Amino acid sequence: MSLFARKDITALQAEVGADQSLKRALGPVNLVALGIGAIIGAGIFVLTGQAAANYAGPAIVYSFILAGTACALAGLCYAEFSAMIPIAGSAYTYGYATLGELLAWIIGWDLILEYLFAASTVAVGWSGYVVSFLKDIGITIPPQYTSAPYTHTAPPDAGLNVWRLFTEGWTNTGAVLNVPAMIIVAFVTILLIIGISESATFNNIIVVIKLTVVALFIIFGLAYINRENWEPFVPPAAGPGKYGWDGILRGAGVIFFAYIGFDAVSTAAQECKNPQRDMPVGIMGSLAICTVLYIAVALVLTGIVKYTQLNVPDPIAVGINAAGPGLAWLRPIVKIGAIAGLSSVILVMLLGQPRVFYSMSKDGLLPPIFSKVHPKFRTPYLASAVTGVAAMIFAGLLPIGLLGELVSIGTLLAFAIVCAGVLVLRYTDPTRPRPFRTPLVPFVPVAGIAACVYLMSGLPVDTWARLIIWMAIGLVIYFVYGRRHSKVQLGR
Repeated sequence: MSLFARKDITALQAEVGADQSLKRALGPVNLVALGIGAIIGAGIFVLTGQAAANYAGPAIVYSFILAGTACALAGLCYAEFSAMIPIAGSAYTYGYATLGELLAWIIGWDLILEYLFAASTVAVGWSGYVVSFLKDIGITIPPQYTSAPYTHTAPPDAGLNVWRLFTEGWTNTGAVLNVPAMIIVAFVTILLIIGISESATFNNIIVVIKLTVVALFIIFGLAYINRENWEPFVPPAAGPGKYGWDGILRGAGVIFFAYIGFDAVSTAAQECKNPQRDMPVGIMGSLAICTVLYIAVALVLTGIVKYTQLNVPDPIAVGINAAGPGLAWLRPIVKIGAIAGLSSVILVMLLGQPRVFYSMSKDGLLPPIFSKVHPKFRTPYLASAVTGVAAMIFAGLLPIGLLGELVSIGTLLAFAIVCAGVLVLRYTDPTRPRPFRTPLVPFVPVAGIAACVYLMSGLPVDTWARLIIWMAIGLVIYFVYGRRHSKVQLGR
């Protein structure tokens, strides 16, 4: 059996037409909204402030530009694949068709890391805004039920010593569980099981709310910018990954996961009415809109309040407080928008993960339970339930910084492999019809690979160690179960 056996693209395209188990209900507006729903969330409402405070200062704007450029290159490659092979599974399916089964498994296992931990990360940020909002109206939740029981700081001299990285650096916070984070994951999981149309409608409403809130913050916040807060715009380096260009690079790697919405769009290809036309629109449209908004919010936020004060779960709220009574009216509106916005991110992340499970299970690489479709709702309900339970546990137990870095490195790896897949397929199957063609090949995919690898190089060593451990676990599962049940290997 070949480790690099590939799925036939013609057979995949035929499978798209024959498999009607998932409901085709999404149009271009839904897809752009799904992308915005995933992209505008934790990046603006949570990580912008933390990345500015810890890594880049006001130059977090450059981090967003760097990350957005890498995303645009990868997004063009995603658009070609999603239009040509409009099937659930995203990068996993693309890798299977171009690079072979082993690399497809690695991508699929990587996507599990990406979506699962992304949903948990955003749920923690959601919890911070909910707790703050409830406190404003006189409801106080005991702190031991609103945060992770432990925080983690990797030992600076641990290197790739996995044992030390996993056993040292943990601090007991005195908390029990982050209960609000677990509740929102449970609610969204139930919504996704009920149906894709209902989920998309819910997401569309939330996207309108949070785009309005973001626009209000940008427009009214401009009047409260103090240019002295931008000085120095690029703070001098204060250690590895701390300010300077090294900090800009580290910041780009850490906030990168905030851009993964267009990746989530591609996982819904099999539920799209006209994927050949609409998938590229959904991917590139959502990416373009959100990159502009990220840069604008970062400029306004770091102009209103000194970046050193933004290492908090709710930096936009801190920015409004710093503006004084003139923006006090916006505080509850921003918090409501953040709560709604983060809810839609959780929804899109939890939508993407079961679709990856579904595709891997249909190929025999995971047990059949993950491809079971509900007879009434026509959703992969068991995969959604498993994903939801796991995300609840992670959201309740782990701190947001640790979760966010794991998501970023997983996302970057997946994007790099997709870019490589486009490059390979252009040389191995150049005449195949492509409804959307990535421009400037080979420059765009090569540049996409280089950009993703460069951003990965800026992430902490302990994040690399955790990725290696995660991948090792995945390879054990592949060789013990996946390879033995693979339908491609068995000729089915």
